[in-house]
Amino acid sequence: MLSGVNVALGVTGSIAAVNVVEIVHELRRRGANVRAVMSDSARGIVHPWSVEFATDEEVITEITGGVEHVALCGREGWADVLLIAPATANTVGKIAGAIDDTPVTTCATTALGADLPVVIAPAMHEPMYDHPGVLDAIECVEEWGVSFVSPRIEEGKAKIATTDAIALASAQAAGPSPLSGERIVVSAGATAESIDPVRVLTNRSSGKTGRAVARACYVAGAEVTLIHALVGPHPVEAGEECDPATYAEVESVESSAELSEAALSAAAKADAYVSVAAISDYTIEPEDEKIRSGEDLSLDLLPSPKVVDAVREANPELPIVGFKTETSGDDEAMVEAAREIADRVGMSFVVANDASVMGEEETRTLFVGDDVAEHRGTKAEIGEAVASELAGVLVRENCREE
Repeated sequence: MLSGVNVALGVTGSIAAVNVVEIVHELRRRGANVRAVMSDSARGIVHPWSVEFATDEEVITEITGGVEHVALCGREGWADVLLIAPATANTVGKIAGAIDDTPVTTCATTALGADLPVVIAPAMHEPMYDHPGVLDAIECVEEWGVSFVSPRIEEGKAKIATTDAIALASAQAAGPSPLSGERIVVSAGATAESIDPVRVLTNRSSGKTGRAVARACYVAGAEVTLIHALVGPHPVEAGEECDPATYAEVESVESSAELSEAALSAAAKADAYVSVAAISDYTIEPEDEKIRSGEDLSLDLLPSPKVVDAVREANPELPIVGFKTETSGDDEAMVEAAREIADRVGMSFVVANDASVMGEEETRTLFVGDDVAEHRGTKAEIGEAVASELAGVLVRENCREE
């Protein structure tokens, strides 16, 4: 996601600076190269040696005759993106006013003048974040194209965003953005059909692939709606380190009927629909009370409506990407099943895989369109491949319209 991206990391004097080593590790884990710039106030909270150890690079703590700000963030500078995390209210106000009295604010002015992408992750007490002048400063620099990673409002504090949210925002800002301006709807997870108030019929889908596709579309510049069903069968909890709300507008559903309703509503305003969710093929008329155990029981299963068929009927021209899971382990059978659903619905392409990868991190898929292409890797890497292929589909669609 950040492979080969050069991130200049500005650290200012918020107590959240204690998280800087963790932020650096997350950026580097995702492939980024990191060089840090620290204000004097930040050095009073975290020693530059700690940051130097984390980045494996010398930390800039003052601007000298070496014009470090230009070498780092100028038009021909090293950085691909300037990330300021954490950013204090004082720093945000100075950036808005082009005040350069710390190495971090000097780098910010240089970056903005050089059209270098800038990402800011503010952290401060909540009353400071709500100050009209701070809000005006944020609005001002956002109009200049600066990306803000919203803080978490907890315990009267505007706490710095999660490391995942910061890394995602940095990746999105660093580009490229082939899905910029596109509205993408992604479904994920396992639907569950109620048998009674306690029991459900569901499947083993973890939702990992669907979330990976949504994340990749966000990083590629899209506005993402994630319709999320259950996860094996537990729901995704808000506030997790990888909370989907950091990269998508999330709508939680449970049954196939709820997912169908949400998908039809979201697809009506979308530029593409990616159906990754493992949707129940059967539903049931639920009992009003818990079914007593200890006796033989037969359930009458009813076919569930096909969500992609309903979306296609309501949106004849909408690009749709499907996922098809088989248990045979045979490539020819997977391709045949993928082509059947692609032809029936009119899909742009179908991602076929074997059910054995459900819940696993590594996966192997076949992208079935006019040709068949194999993709192996983590589900994050498969998500990136889907986003890239989808971007190509939308380019071709836009060219035809013109």
